[in-house]
Amino acid sequence: MENSNVLQLAHQMFSDFYLCYCGYASCEPLQHFGPAVRPNYLIYFVLDGKGTFQSGDRQVSLHAGEGFLIRPNQTAFFQADENNPWTYLWIGFDGARCAEYLKAIGFDEDQQTYRSPDGEKLKEIVQEMLRYNTAGVENDFLLQGLLCRFFACLARSLSIPLSAVAKNDRENFYVRRAVEYVHYNYANHITVSDMAKYVSLNRSYLFTLFQRVLHISPQEFLTTFRLTRAKEQLTLTDSTVAAIAQSVGYRDPLVFSKAFKQMTGMTPVQYRKQQRGQQDSTIQ
Repeated sequence: MENSNVLQLAHQMFSDFYLCYCGYASCEPLQHFGPAVRPNYLIYFVLDGKGTFQSGDRQVSLHAGEGFLIRPNQTAFFQADENNPWTYLWIGFDGARCAEYLKAIGFDEDQQTYRSPDGEKLKEIVQEMLRYNTAGVENDFLLQGLLCRFFACLARSLSIPLSAVAKNDRENFYVRRAVEYVHYNYANHITVSDMAKYVSLNRSYLFTLFQRVLHISPQEFLTTFRLTRAKEQLTLTDSTVAAIAQSVGYRDPLVFSKAFKQMTGMTPVQYRKQQRGQQDSTIQ
């Protein structure tokens, strides 16, 4: 009989990405599951022993340090070895952005198996998940954090080496990561050097990639992004120009006003007055 420990969750607080259940088990010889389908994603990782995994016409033998992914509504069958049955852990998860997150950590659309040297860390995370087995908002957040830690651990060993990625995809990857960095940090007085450091490139190469992909420089992108956010605040809020300057990453309101006028042809105060005038005309 299987020796297992399982956590089942009855409700979900999150929608983009959340844990459904998790556990680990020591299997009996030839113990199997399936062929069957599940409505959510499942990741298994072999801690000890070996077994086989089959999906469609493909069958693979898996050993300790290896694992497999089952996607929603995918028919799968797996079985413990007769002489050295496996012990494995698993997490079931779902959410609107699961496919995106799996791709981000290195799973291709058709990839089903993987290797990781971090089995002990994955085991520790699942064991910690199993301790939060009572309902409560605190445990919901703790489990969400552990799910992200599990994926972070996988990302360390699964991320695709950039040398194996096509040149255009590699360039788009760097630019996309830099843009994301600006999106989440533009208010923190970041510079182009910070952007380059975040994506592990020198400034000149980042400049070349931005020109090639977006046809503007990193500095132009950062400035445009900040001033676009400033235009929204000038239109929708009554915050002072100085406060808005700080909120979009400018320490000096005069520098902000100069950049804003260079972009729009108006000072921040003139822009706000124009927008309010247009709104009044629309209402009338």
